[in-house]
Amino acid sequence: MDTFDCIATKLDIREFAASEVSSEIKMKILDAARVSGTGLNTQHWRFILIENKQNLEKLAQDSTSGSWVRGANFAVIILTNPKYSYHLIDAGRALQNMQLAAWNYNIGSGLFTGIKEEKLRSDYGIPKELNPTIIVGFGYPVRGFTGKRKKNRLPLETLVYYESYGSKEPA
Repeated sequence: MDTFDCIATKLDIREFAASEVSSEIKMKILDAARVSGTGLNTQHWRFILIENKQNLEKLAQDSTSGSWVRGANFAVIILTNPKYSYHLIDAGRALQNMQLAAWNYNIGSGLFTGIKEEKLRSDYGIPKELNPTIIVGFGYPVRGFTGKRKKNRLPLETLVYYESYGSKEPA
């Protein structure tokens, strides 16, 4: 798939079919996270792969906003080191790479950040020095892909300024 088309058509998915995602594709999705950039090339993130249905259920229970993850084929907990001021940006970079890699294989994904932190740390053995930053669930969508670009997006003219905020005309 063309990179821009992948970006322009990717949707967040929270309803997944029962179809299994192959181990090979799961590893490609995780590898997409591994090759994402990090500030100063620290590579401080770590990833917990959740595949077991009982653990996906536990993950849903440890969430305040992601109960839908129980229906995912698998999930990834993205951990970052908050000692780096850019750790949230690095988590987003890894997340975006994983989601786009998944979309390339017709696999949907959705994310959540609302967690019961102490429970999540206990259930998955997350060390204190790492932050459970984002959780993303993956699977084949229940509904087919449309391949259409997103609707209701603000036009560039509303979002882009030239040389300073508020300037609508190119210099």
